[in-house]
Amino acid sequence: MIVMALDHTRDFFHFDAFRHDPLDVNTTSFYLYFTRWVTHFCAPVFVFLAGASAYLQGLRKNKNELSAFLFKRGLWLVLIECFVITFSWTFDLSYHAIILQVIWAIGISMMILSVIIRLPYKIIFTLGLLIVFGHNIFDYIEFTHHGFFWDLFRNGNFATHPISSDHKLVIIYPFLPWLGLMMVGYCTGKIFSADFNSERRRKILFQSGIGLILIFVLLRFSNSYGNPFPWSVQPHSLFTFLSFMNVHKYPPSLLFLCITIGPALIFISIFERAKNKLTEIISVYGKVPFFYYVIHFYSLHVLCMILFISRGHAFNENTPPVFGIPFHFLIAGEGYSLKIVYLIWMLLVIALYPLCKAFGEYKMKSRKWWVSYL
Repeated sequence: MIVMALDHTRDFFHFDAFRHDPLDVNTTSFYLYFTRWVTHFCAPVFVFLAGASAYLQGLRKNKNELSAFLFKRGLWLVLIECFVITFSWTFDLSYHAIILQVIWAIGISMMILSVIIRLPYKIIFTLGLLIVFGHNIFDYIEFTHHGFFWDLFRNGNFATHPISSDHKLVIIYPFLPWLGLMMVGYCTGKIFSADFNSERRRKILFQSGIGLILIFVLLRFSNSYGNPFPWSVQPHSLFTFLSFMNVHKYPPSLLFLCITIGPALIFISIFERAKNKLTEIISVYGKVPFFYYVIHFYSLHVLCMILFISRGHAFNENTPPVFGIPFHFLIAGEGYSLKIVYLIWMLLVIALYPLCKAFGEYKMKSRKWWVSYL
């Protein structure tokens, strides 16, 4: 949750945001590349753990209760994405664009998972693995590369489709690969149950993480399968490495998922028992992820608006769309250095700590039904 805010801070405040891809070896720097790449871990780990959380919820609920819970929670997240998160990005009261990002992907995956959980455990795990490891086969099927269904199902990548003459739907996150990852996470939740041997769990997580990294290295080196774009040798060895590590996120390729989930599993296996002041502070954000996610977007955009006006722009000034999306108070090419981006990010995270802590304590004490949706 903390690292995720870095990427969004860069989007709102870096002078090169929305002008060049920070992972493009022809235009990036090492520090800009790293700033973007390290945030790759956020979405896949969050989706994976959302699946594991669903399994653990099932230990306290019967199948009907869990199915209803997942469907309602998923529908809620889809609506939040369309109207609350979209507005936090655009500040466009007319909603000329509705943007489907990670919250939509989690929501629709939960809704589908609410049906899938009725299948036997082994079938869910097998189907999840088939989706994760097999969805890149569509890279080789030309007719699947375009069209509303395929963009929603598997392509994404800022695909735009009209809703009306002046409203559009922007699909960034397609749901199929994220659904597959959530299904695998759901089945992995079994080893996080209280009666599962902790030493065996850490061993499974560590070995699985190593295995995923090896799959990444072998497949990526071969340039044969698992990512739609090959890596290439660059004039400088460092940038050859950066090209090698540049894997596709929209949709998340097999290699993207391997190199993010793999290290994450190793990290969990090593630090599962860690308990100190730092983990105590970090857990404050993790206990209220949805609350933090929403409030950090609005905080960033309000600050962006203040700085926009401070640079001499008018409040009602029309700003040019970015990727066809209206982003009020944001102009591509205006902004600040990477150092300022990091400073804003750190100050944001610090400023949100007391709010997250207070809401987390309220959430723990409250018995009101709606609190669980926040």
